[in-house]
Amino acid sequence: MYLPHNAGPLQLQLLVNKLLNNVSVDLGFISNFCKKNYIVLVIEYCIHFRFFQEEKLPYSFYVSDQELIVQLGAFLEKNKVSVEKVLKIVYQPQAVFRIRPVNRCSATIAGHEGEVVTVAFSPDGRQLASGSGDTTVRLWDLTTQTPLYTCRGHKHYVLCVAWSPDGKHLVSGSKDGEILSWDTQTGKQLGMPFKLNFTILLLFQGHKKWITSISWEPLHLNGDVRVWDISLRRCVFSLTGHTDAVTCVKWSGEGVIYSSSHDRTIKVWDTTQGVNSRTGALERYKNLKGNAPERLVSGSDDKTMFLWEPTNRESIKHLMGHQEVVNHVYFSPDGQWIASASFDKSVKLWNGITGNYVATFHGHVGCVYQLSWSADSRLLLSGSKDSTLKVWDIQKLKIKQDLPGHEDEVFAVDWSPDGEKVASGGNDRKLKLWM
Repeated sequence: MYLPHNAGPLQLQLLVNKLLNNVSVDLGFISNFCKKNYIVLVIEYCIHFRFFQEEKLPYSFYVSDQELIVQLGAFLEKNKVSVEKVLKIVYQPQAVFRIRPVNRCSATIAGHEGEVVTVAFSPDGRQLASGSGDTTVRLWDLTTQTPLYTCRGHKHYVLCVAWSPDGKHLVSGSKDGEILSWDTQTGKQLGMPFKLNFTILLLFQGHKKWITSISWEPLHLNGDVRVWDISLRRCVFSLTGHTDAVTCVKWSGEGVIYSSSHDRTIKVWDTTQGVNSRTGALERYKNLKGNAPERLVSGSDDKTMFLWEPTNRESIKHLMGHQEVVNHVYFSPDGQWIASASFDKSVKLWNGITGNYVATFHGHVGCVYQLSWSADSRLLLSGSKDSTLKVWDIQKLKIKQDLPGHEDEVFAVDWSPDGEKVASGGNDRKLKLWM
């Protein structure tokens, strides 16, 4: 296919939508533009997205991992690309909605008597959960920006909280190795703390140290085999094999569990026996995932990261560049990007498919602890030891908004699913909402 130098993202948008039969488009603009200086073009579609859509969709375009935001001729001249070679342009769908960046603090909510270590919005974005060094979990009403319930039961720091996919349950993990379950409608503890099934007591042991990560089984998987039974409050089976502390667990969309550890390994656990599917959620998952294999990213104290395809048990790319410990790694919702936060005070952006380095965001003057993506994958949020939050523009690769306000380190950040609010918590014992 031949395109002229003065064709840009707008013309490519029309072309791709026409080729995918998304909308009726007059391709006459190509012949009108094509007078001289033609470019031979190959357009490639990322296979992990759907091929067929019913309406016109927005797309972004990339050449060698760089987004095309100007006319082709200007891009090629700036990057010294030969016009006599076939040029491969990768196009990827963007969210049809757009999240606006938060720019002000809408509420400062006191209540916790210790540092706020973790925050998480409910799946519907109407409630917020926070865990603190004061040993409590609190549930907040985001409409009135007031506390709903104070959940007491832990005896040590609450390090992590996780909502069930339907939002009816919340589980929390603490520094003393205990997991509690809460009814989010009443704030009451559901039964006793999770404990071992007495019949397997001689075989397996419960957690003895800090619980740093909790992950729910995805909504589209409904298996007979569970790690923890939420109804009986007991351990169904134990996954042993790591030789040091387990730092993170994630339940994949393919029915397996990924775990990372201080023993420098990542393990993949098979839990697919007896799995049944919830049709609606499973269909949505398959449509979004497409034919591409699931990918996994890991960050380490060795200052590097690895991008994996767990089905192949081999790493795709070794991601190097950080100068200090990698504290948090996070895929964007559309899978296109990987963001990493480090004690070297920087945030780095990587291609989520190839693992190639894209950019470094500088601006924080302290360690960066946690990241959170906007639902449309266009904005990235970071919280830091320097007491600020920052919003980064992924297209322009620069800071979008600086959010000072906390009086001490910011440990936890989260962006609501609807994109309207951001929550943050830190060492000043305050919870802040941003809009």
